[in-house]
Amino acid sequence: MRVKRGFVARRRRNKVLDRAKGYRGSNSSCYITAIEKNDKAMQYAYRDRKVRKRDFRALWIQRINAAARLNGTTYSQLINGLKNAGIDMNRKMLAEVAVADSGAFSALVKQAQS
Repeated sequence: MRVKRGFVARRRRNKVLDRAKGYRGSNSSCYITAIEKNDKAMQYAYRDRKVRKRDFRALWIQRINAAARLNGTTYSQLINGLKNAGIDMNRKMLAEVAVADSGAFSALVKQAQS
C-alpha cells in the first residue's frame, strides 16, 4: 500500500519555511535554500551566544579603564589593588558603579591604591 506522507512532510517543510521568514529573496520561499540558510543561521546563533559574553566583558573593561584613568590609575593597577585589598567585585558591577556613581568608584580606587 502506498503512503502519501502529505501531512507529515508538509508540516516539516512549513516548519523550515516559518523559521526562514524575513530572509532575502528565494531564501524565504524555496525549501532547499531555506534549509541551508536555517542551518547557517542556527550556527551563527550558537556561536554568537558565546561572542556576546566576550563582547560585554570587553565593554565593561573599557568602561572601568576609562573611569580608572579619570581617577589617576590604570585598569590593571586597579584590578590588582582591589584583589590585594580583598574587594571581590565582578567587572559588570564595577562598570555599573563607574558609570552610575563616580563618587563610589573614586572611593574604590582610593581603597585599591592604599
